[in-house]
Amino acid sequence: MLKKLLMLCLAAIVLLAGLWQLARQPDYQLFGTLVPRVDTAEKLVALTFDDGPTPFGTDRVLALLDEHAVPATFFLNGRAMAQHPGLAHRIVESGHQIANHSWSHSRMVFRSPAFMRSELDRTDALIRGAGFQGEIVFRPPYGKKLFVLPWVLRERDTTTVTWDVDPETGLGPDVTSETLVERVRNEVRPGSIILLHVMFRSREASMAAVPELIETLEADGYRFVTVNDLIAMSPGNQALGN
Repeated sequence: MLKKLLMLCLAAIVLLAGLWQLARQPDYQLFGTLVPRVDTAEKLVALTFDDGPTPFGTDRVLALLDEHAVPATFFLNGRAMAQHPGLAHRIVESGHQIANHSWSHSRMVFRSPAFMRSELDRTDALIRGAGFQGEIVFRPPYGKKLFVLPWVLRERDTTTVTWDVDPETGLGPDVTSETLVERVRNEVRPGSIILLHVMFRSREASMAAVPELIETLEADGYRFVTVNDLIAMSPGNQALGN
């Protein structure tokens, strides 16, 4: 009896570990529309930034994007937007897309539907208040999504946008901007969505990589668009994903 109980516990642990890994896969979602990239032969790419807005990062990255005349998509946290409302307005006024990255940046797994809806609704309201008029897409914090979140998103007809190029993952604090650019160049393809974090001082290498990344990909023939424009430009307006 004890042996059988131990086996059941072990099986449960293995199952939970598998579900936890599945929850973080950027190209898998159980319900609803998921966009890790779009299927297009045209050399289009979307540059996306997570978190914030922060006084440290927002103006710096907006200046870099303006200098290169490149649009980007900012996945913002509602709490940070509430703390710095002028920054969200500035992003919109600069011609960029704002998207929902939850209110609190909590892992949105093993949470109630009411919690999910609150995180989404409060942030959506601030995005509209900042002046953004397009479709509001969503990116889960840490990329984690399991059962409840995808179900709530499908209920709301909200598209989940993840990424297929993530140059920062697995690299230590001493990473250089050159390494990040090289990783992007090796992984990018038409329709890619690139993930970067530039809002905090710990991400100085990512901020420094932005101009070189833009120049490198443009030299390779790529054109930058927002996530919404990338989806709209895909053949048949169909995103890859489930």
